[in-house]
Amino acid sequence: MNRWVPGKDGEITRTILLVVGLWGLSIPLLILGHADRDGIVVWSIFALFGVFTYWWFFRNLIPAAYTRRKPVWSYLEKVILYLVVAWLPMTLLITFLMHGVDHAVEVSMANTAFQFFVTAPLLWFLYRRQLKAKEEVVSLKRELGQSNANIDFLRSQINPHFLFNVLNTIYGTAIQEGAERTSSAVEKLGDMMRFMLHENMQEKIGLSREIDYLNNYISLQRLRTDGNAALQVEAHVERPDTVLQIAPMLLIPFVENAFKHGISFREPSHIKVTLEIRDNTLYFDVYNSKHTRPEHDPEKESNGIGLSNVRQRLQLLYPQRHELVVRETVKDFFIHLTLQLT
Repeated sequence: MNRWVPGKDGEITRTILLVVGLWGLSIPLLILGHADRDGIVVWSIFALFGVFTYWWFFRNLIPAAYTRRKPVWSYLEKVILYLVVAWLPMTLLITFLMHGVDHAVEVSMANTAFQFFVTAPLLWFLYRRQLKAKEEVVSLKRELGQSNANIDFLRSQINPHFLFNVLNTIYGTAIQEGAERTSSAVEKLGDMMRFMLHENMQEKIGLSREIDYLNNYISLQRLRTDGNAALQVEAHVERPDTVLQIAPMLLIPFVENAFKHGISFREPSHIKVTLEIRDNTLYFDVYNSKHTRPEHDPEKESNGIGLSNVRQRLQLLYPQRHELVVRETVKDFFIHLTLQLT
């Protein structure tokens, strides 16, 4: 398995150029600060040796250590060997530059200690951090690729044009047979499917389209509730006078949960939905009864989409531009959403 090496994409070169550039700028500053020659030489040795160490470690030493069973110990052994081999040539170079063996040995030992206790641990930490970041990116790309493949697969299983053609056929047949409620339901369902396949994938849509989807959903739900006098469903949804944008599918979860938990065919039930727009601000209320689900109901313990999901979307999409109030009793559930739109 080929392991990714941080820096092979040009990052090492960019870092080296940056450090060398900073070192080059520091020399005139040291001269202007009246630093002595030996001090400038020591600083240059530490900086340039550190640059070479960075290049060598990132390109060869650390990746090689990662191939071993105990990478940390392997890295430590290689660092010691590297510094021991480099000590004599470094001492000879310092002797030539500083004209003194005693000072050369001291500076070389100090450089060795600095590279061992500071540079080597720092480079190991930087390599691991970059390696982890790269692996996270690769993992996210893999998951995204799998998600896209799953979406494409699901879409390939259901041809939307085929479904729309079938719905149109059913709609035409219902019109011919005089089944007005059936034809109306098919028409609304087709519009909802079109919304889910196309507009639901957009970042923002017109508020009027979101309201259309909301009204279609409520109308379809009423098909199973209008015949029962104990079930009361009220909807007062105001359409905007101006063009406003909203994130798709932001309002429908509240209404879905209301019909899921607020309807019982054995007890009196009620649902009331109101939506108003004033000064580019949306005021949305959903008030519904609550009923205990039967023990055999598979969704008894399920909260459906859940308020937590809606809260997260609101925090992400409308920070500081919304207010969500939730009140709950044993028999009733109420939400009030205020949303500033543009």
